[in-house]
Amino acid sequence: MKVYKALKKGDVEAARTAVSMIVGRDTSCLTEEGITKAAVETVAENTSDGVIAPLLFMAVGGAPLGFFYKAVNTMDSMVGYHNEKYEYFGRAAARLDDVLNWIPARISGILMVFSSFLLGFDGKGAWRIYWRDKRNHKSPNSAQTEAACAGALGLQLAGDAVYFGRVVKKPTIGDRKRPAEAEDIRRANRMMYLASCLALLMSAAVWMTV
Repeated sequence: MKVYKALKKGDVEAARTAVSMIVGRDTSCLTEEGITKAAVETVAENTSDGVIAPLLFMAVGGAPLGFFYKAVNTMDSMVGYHNEKYEYFGRAAARLDDVLNWIPARISGILMVFSSFLLGFDGKGAWRIYWRDKRNHKSPNSAQTEAACAGALGLQLAGDAVYFGRVVKKPTIGDRKRPAEAEDIRRANRMMYLASCLALLMSAAVWMTV
């Protein structure tokens, strides 16, 4: 929301600084639309990594398993980059994170599709783009929620980005039905909140039947 507030004020530099705190790419040259897309992408991805996945791990194994998951996920965020410095140390963290997130990411993607229907967004688009583009990412998990979000909002996410001064080619996710706008950050947040609530209800239902 710091990114959103800066964009609404027209302060692009503040928005770039704010979004640089939550993404790994170089944000110094991002346009307003690029800033918005970066924020929406990280909200979508972290719906699984930051909220639903740890919730599911805690539902299965309590606090110990929840803390274990967050330790692996945090290590991936810190050193899981493909560069010379962290080539081998980071690879272990990244691969283990991929394994742990395999099931939660897919559950999260489906829950975001449901959320798009419930919120009055383009639910059919979310479902279509989810199935079409859910593998359009180097990570086997990241595109699951990003595809659902892109389809729900009618945006094209992902694509080429700059990391450590180098342009990294990436496939796009979704169709560009319109330019991204600041309000899309709020819309993505609403999808995240509702999908998380649905995950909580699902976990509670499982526990009640055990």
